[in-house]
Amino acid sequence: MLGKVLVLSASAGAGHLRAADAIEKALRIRGLASQVQNVDVLKYTNSVFRNLYSRAYLELVNKAPEVLGWLYDRMDNPGQDDKIRLAFDRLNTGPFVKLLNDYQPDVAICTHFLPSEIIGWLKRKEHMNILNAVIVTDFDVHGMWLNRGTDHYFVPMEETREHLLALGLPGDVVTISGIPIDPVFSEPKDPKAMRRKHGLAEDAFTILVSAGGFGVGPVGHIIEALGRLSTAAQAVVVCGRNEDLRKRLAGTVRGLGRSNVAFHLVGFTTEMDELMTAADLFVGKPGGLTTSESLAKGLPMVVINPIPGQEERNSDHLLEEGIAIRSNNLPALAYKIDRLIRDPGKLHLMHANALALAKPQAAFTVIETLDALRAGRPAPAPAIGPTRRRRKLVP
Repeated sequence: MLGKVLVLSASAGAGHLRAADAIEKALRIRGLASQVQNVDVLKYTNSVFRNLYSRAYLELVNKAPEVLGWLYDRMDNPGQDDKIRLAFDRLNTGPFVKLLNDYQPDVAICTHFLPSEIIGWLKRKEHMNILNAVIVTDFDVHGMWLNRGTDHYFVPMEETREHLLALGLPGDVVTISGIPIDPVFSEPKDPKAMRRKHGLAEDAFTILVSAGGFGVGPVGHIIEALGRLSTAAQAVVVCGRNEDLRKRLAGTVRGLGRSNVAFHLVGFTTEMDELMTAADLFVGKPGGLTTSESLAKGLPMVVINPIPGQEERNSDHLLEEGIAIRSNNLPALAYKIDRLIRDPGKLHLMHANALALAKPQAAFTVIETLDALRAGRPAPAPAIGPTRRRRKLVP
């Protein structure tokens, strides 16, 4: 039993929150915590600091992604303490420290580096003694995830673990878990049944386009590019929480005129697993959580405009593993997808490669490993998802 657990994230991008939700759900399913509280740490900071982390991040994603990439590379210094940044973070997270003192958790599970950094500092000062675990939510590990007060790291894949070992971390503090996703993604569902449920044609090649949880990215241009497909298809476009984006995209679809693609616009949804089950191809950004969800469903991917930094590196892994292709020029997107649709053998191989890298039980691997560590037992072997039959992809 893990005792009192804090699951800690930060709303700088939707992925950290989704990973935290997956951990909380797994804890409740397994009953491994006497108490569990899921906290967005930015709600326990002042408004200026909160805006810096969340709104500024989205602004950079949309308006200056190259600056975000520069910052990512500039701050990637494993093993080097940034005393100025840590002092700034400590200055602005007083309410979070109060929460820690009031709640007195036995275990902290962090899906963002900010809370693990603050807890690590408190542990080094001997102000608290809790098990501080970090879940890396991208396929590469950035230097900001690393701090001397972290007890255990959970990483997506073997290469990430080897990276940490090469930096000097002992092997017994790094577990290959995968990135935690909602356990619902491991449930087998019938693609045609999911298409019927969501008002889609059963036998049409189905493309899923995602703008991410907060609805960012060049989705309008993607729709215009898909409208030029020469192959008949249907496209489900998930707009996230951005209702203004959805309205704009409805205008974009109307402006296409005749097209071989039937577009279906969806706002925020809690049924992404069903839409991914219904899809034959995912088109969008390779965020860590979205990528892990797609892998769990065996979805081949077309990577569009990855954010410089973490998404660029995620993209590299997907290309290397034969799971994705990348479209750097949206005017060529229709051509590239047409080629894929006409090559079902390649699509089947990409589907198989995705399933081979998938770790849909990652959330359970994390909590069961921590439970074993607390009890002094050997950590369990990472769980794998159920065996899946290859689907017939509509040519």
